[in-house]
Amino acid sequence: MSSSRTRRPPRASRRGSAQFRLRIGFLMIAMVLSLFAARLVQLQGVDAKSYAAQAMAHSLVTVVLPAERGDILDRNGKPLAESVDGLMIVADPQQTRDKAPEIATFLARRLGLDYFDTLARLRQISCGTGDECRFQYLARRIPAAVATRVVDRAEKLGFEGLDTRRDPARDYPAHDIGANVVGFLGTPDPRKGVRPLAGFERSFDNRLAGTDGTSSYQVGKGVRIPLADSTLTKPVDGEDLHTTLDLDLDWYTARVLRQTVEDARAASGVAVVMDSRTGEILALADYPTYDASDPQDASKEDLGSRALSDIYEPGSVEKVLTVASLMDAGLVTPRTKILVPGELTDGQVHPIHDWFPHGDLPLTLAGVIAKSSNIGTVLASRKMPPRELVRYLRGFGLGDQKTDLGLAGESPGIIPSGPALTPQTKDRITFGQSLSVNAVQMTAAVNTIANGGVYVSPSLVEGSATTNRGEQVGTDHTVERRVVSKKAAHDTMLMMERVLDPEAGVAPGAAVPGYRVAGKTGTAQRVSSDCQCYDGSTTVSFAGFAPADNPRFTVYVVVQDPGISGAGGGSVGGPAFSKIMSFALNRYGIAPTGTKPSTLPVEWAR
Repeated sequence: MSSSRTRRPPRASRRGSAQFRLRIGFLMIAMVLSLFAARLVQLQGVDAKSYAAQAMAHSLVTVVLPAERGDILDRNGKPLAESVDGLMIVADPQQTRDKAPEIATFLARRLGLDYFDTLARLRQISCGTGDECRFQYLARRIPAAVATRVVDRAEKLGFEGLDTRRDPARDYPAHDIGANVVGFLGTPDPRKGVRPLAGFERSFDNRLAGTDGTSSYQVGKGVRIPLADSTLTKPVDGEDLHTTLDLDLDWYTARVLRQTVEDARAASGVAVVMDSRTGEILALADYPTYDASDPQDASKEDLGSRALSDIYEPGSVEKVLTVASLMDAGLVTPRTKILVPGELTDGQVHPIHDWFPHGDLPLTLAGVIAKSSNIGTVLASRKMPPRELVRYLRGFGLGDQKTDLGLAGESPGIIPSGPALTPQTKDRITFGQSLSVNAVQMTAAVNTIANGGVYVSPSLVEGSATTNRGEQVGTDHTVERRVVSKKAAHDTMLMMERVLDPEAGVAPGAAVPGYRVAGKTGTAQRVSSDCQCYDGSTTVSFAGFAPADNPRFTVYVVVQDPGISGAGGGSVGGPAFSKIMSFALNRYGIAPTGTKPSTLPVEWAR
């Protein structure tokens, strides 16, 4: 018996047909390609510049191209401060990292660099771009010979990765001459460069410094890519600053001042030489001083100019301002007769004395100046009200007004006012106590007599220059004003000549052979900063001008706290004045006038 079975149709595959699977595959591929295409569009079309910039930043090196600092010059173009060939020392941290401690120790010893800061730079991993750092400043403005010697020695010791680049350094060829006004630069900072710390360098930094440039280029593996993009911004060099100083005269003045201070065993001294006609300062010396090329070892108080920063009571030099004011007001003449007692007690808490003991002296006003009598000066001035005298003194440039030379740190003088200006205070002001001045102020005040009664503001800068504070200074901005009449100034000059007379005066040592010289001594008590009282120390000085009848130069020498017995303005300041004035007259070829000096009577018959 035969049997038969019914066949079932075949089952469909669970994975679908081949055609279906092919379609799904193509769809997935299309989706992936679409994602890649979209990303490609984003990279090339939307974010292309951003990514290109990031890529360049990772391989970009920017180097500063230092500007050359302007020179500071004397009136004849001789440099007081100048930029000379210098180099910066730089490092490639990729090459210095392994021996960083040894290299840092070497550089710290050779160049005085901070060890830990140098060590950090030698080990620098990133310069802020995300890429490996290949450039670091280590030292700036090193003299070329020094920098080259250091790098060569480092190579011999097996220290790789150090190199040099151009970086003008500062040099002070005059060293200590003019240093107190020229100033100096601080130790260069590897990142910020150099900071001016004093004098002209600081006050006129905006003019002198210029503007640094930059050079940016791409590197690959520490090597510059020759044809890659690069940018260059050229540096703008600083401007020169021309001063009124005469380097040779300043040198001689400084040497005479140093010898004077040392011989007198004094604490300090200043000397100023001014052109009587223009107010230009030809020499300004301070002692003790410092070498501008090496200021690190100097005392802080020696770094500025005492001629501007220190104020003191001028003493009897001020008497010439008092008598000029009295004559301008028509109250006295050089022949006015004054009976000078040995002591003045009326209205005084402390009696007023002269520097020498005496009985009643019959002196003319010329004799009061020649003998430097405090009492005679007070008696002559009794007819002038206190406020009127102060008005004259302010006209001479004294009081709370600066000389505007362009230097920071100047202290204005002090003249009592208001309730403090009593008749007793005014008496002491007449002979140079109870008021304060700085040396440049006092030089300009005495120069007013030399200039025929016209005050001319002092200058240290030729032409016009703007300080960092925006003040315009220089000879183009000189201020002139008449303070006393030409006759009052002339008569004062005649009385000042008698100060140097060997028979009548107190300072024959200030004479300059062959020339007529007008001058005045000064000796004043000093106020101690500790007790705010007179402590026995003194200020001695001498101020004068020559030729007396046709003045060309005004010289003022001040010595603080001399330590020798009998020190006074005539014995200490007078000889220094004579030497400085003689040098100035000869240097500028000023011939004697050939006229006879004053013979005004100093006494009168009773």
